[in-house]
Amino acid sequence: MSSQDPRPAIHIPGTTSHTIAARAGRHSREGTLRYLKAGTGAPLVLLHTVRTQAEHFRALIPLISDQYTVYALDLPGMGYSEIVPGASYDEPAMRAGVKRLLTELDLDDVTLVGESMGAVLALTAAADLPERVRRVIAVNTYDFRGGIARSGLLARVVVSGVLAPGVGPVVAGVEPKPALRKILQGGLGDKTALHEDYVDELLRVGARPGYPAVARAVYQALPSLIAARSRYREVKAPVHLVYGEKDWSRPSDREANKRLLPAAGFTQVPEAGHFIALERPDVLADLLNAVA
Repeated sequence: MSSQDPRPAIHIPGTTSHTIAARAGRHSREGTLRYLKAGTGAPLVLLHTVRTQAEHFRALIPLISDQYTVYALDLPGMGYSEIVPGASYDEPAMRAGVKRLLTELDLDDVTLVGESMGAVLALTAAADLPERVRRVIAVNTYDFRGGIARSGLLARVVVSGVLAPGVGPVVAGVEPKPALRKILQGGLGDKTALHEDYVDELLRVGARPGYPAVARAVYQALPSLIAARSRYREVKAPVHLVYGEKDWSRPSDREANKRLLPAAGFTQVPEAGHFIALERPDVLADLLNAVA
């Protein structure tokens, strides 16, 4: 983090913060990556959702750190990872960040756990690095048309504005707290699972210089996340698909992924929405600890 960047206001007990250096080279677009580390045991990597960061897993990490060494990554440009002007935020570029974590820390026998966009990246990174990945838990894969715009009318209006030519960068830089709260609550069955200090933390990150451009690029990258479904059949590791009953995905979206991954386990969490790590971390912890 540069001296101009804010510092995270949320601390997860038992975690320490670390960085992976930027890739060398005058033309490199791969900046410094930040991650949290906790626990002991086999390595487990957590990959967060659209518009969030490693602290998204604040409730899950303490439930699994007795069984795993947990690495919670801030995806490229997000959270407190470096914002590199001109960098890409499509699926291959974000996947490259995940692979950097695994290869530069020389992690083997890894459990990859991703939610939303992170679930897609967990699957595609596993396809690329079969020798390093032990299993994948893919939670509410964000690989369908509409994405967060299915959260509700406000989300549709905001996302449409962010993506609009001309005014999009301006809209991306305006993020009132009530609007962000409302959009995120649209991804929850239990609205009380969204804590105010977490919303404040996301707003701190959103105020980083250059972050509006990252946010806009991530929403523009949705087609690349949809296209990444073509890689799912290449995954050699065991996969478990987890969906909230009230996730933005439709039953047809879930069935389509089950057909692509016919050997995968499947769990649907009653009454839960898109952000299961916020409202039902116990479900994920039980799945993970049972196979540690």
